[in-house]
Amino acid sequence: MRKQKYQNVAAIHFRENSSIYLFVSVLFLMGIIFGAVIVNSLTFSQKEDLFYYLSQFFGQVSTGKVAESSDIFLQSFFHNVKFIGLIWVLGISIIGLPVILVLLFMKGMVVGFTVGFLVNQMKWNGFLLSFVSILPQNFIIIPIFIIMATLAVTFSLKLIRNQFMKKIGQPILPLLTRYLIAFLLAIVVLSAAAGIEAYLSPALLKAVVQSGI
Repeated sequence: MRKQKYQNVAAIHFRENSSIYLFVSVLFLMGIIFGAVIVNSLTFSQKEDLFYYLSQFFGQVSTGKVAESSDIFLQSFFHNVKFIGLIWVLGISIIGLPVILVLLFMKGMVVGFTVGFLVNQMKWNGFLLSFVSILPQNFIIIPIFIIMATLAVTFSLKLIRNQFMKKIGQPILPLLTRYLIAFLLAIVVLSAAAGIEAYLSPALLKAVVQSGI
């Protein structure tokens, strides 16, 4: 019964905020596309420099000279938690609403640029490297970013509505409590993504690089 109750609450939430989820998802997708397009605007020398450092990294991967998995886990975990933490804080600041959207767009741009550069320089092999090194953890990270950005936007909009329509405004404390719980749950999920990035992705990347790419 409790599981069904949570499922109903989640379904109602997604239905009521479907337009915001759609807007945020499209914004993130636009960031990915923009990041991929930027690759084509790089000069030949810039591409050569980036590819040189990339080749150096792949050489280290093939010989096992990479950071410890525990270090990668901590770095990934704290990086992502700081990002959604910033989004969470911006959500309760009201004036941070446009910054949330800019941050999400930039995050999409980084993903798009990374994948786009690998594919641009290495064609099919670049796509394969992206698939094993970038996509596994991002299957979890990207939905969490989109959900947290949507929650931040909706919370900020409710604060604005309460500010200007005080007579019919919703109590803030229950909303803030749910907002905080969502943030804590997101941290738990991001720890799983960090585990994938630290322990699974490097192993897959090493296997692909040693196969002769």
